[in-house]
Amino acid sequence: MHPLRHPRNAALAGILFIVIGIAYWAFATFGNYHVDFAGVTMLLILGIAMALMFYVLVAGSTND
Repeated sequence: MHPLRHPRNAALAGILFIVIGIAYWAFATFGNYHVDFAGVTMLLILGIAMALMFYVLVAGSTND
């Protein structure tokens, strides 16, 4: 049995990184802390890449 029944569910793992990036930006901006925009950008791009990678790997794997 495949651990994930649909590739769409695998893409949700990548969305976690996007949510962390947005939370990091919001916490730093609204808390009047130093905002590292390079870190926020990297987290957002990492989330997009991870979601795409998880989707492709699960969609291309066998259903055994």
